[in-house]
Amino acid sequence: MTAAAGHGFQLDTGTPGTLGVRGELSFDTAAAALQAIQSALAGGAVSHLDLAGVRHSDSAGLACVLAVAAEAARRGQALQVVHMPAGMQALAQVCEVDRLIA
Repeated sequence: MTAAAGHGFQLDTGTPGTLGVRGELSFDTAAAALQAIQSALAGGAVSHLDLAGVRHSDSAGLACVLAVAAEAARRGQALQVVHMPAGMQALAQVCEVDRLIA
């Protein structure tokens, strides 16, 4: 199942245990993306946040991923972020937050 959470962002919940993010994680979509991802986390056992489908991200997208990881940790859920785009990885390293989502 794929849910649109704003222009340019989609959340795929079709693979058990995995939330697939597609489209943009940016200033325009981050708030809606965060709400959609957190709702999906609350709804069941999720072990992976798959960012392979992210075609554009910025600092707001990184903040969204960090907030999701923090929320999962707060809930006691082990959440692995996989297939993070190279640009987002570089930004996380520059901001020295890469260890928070490794």
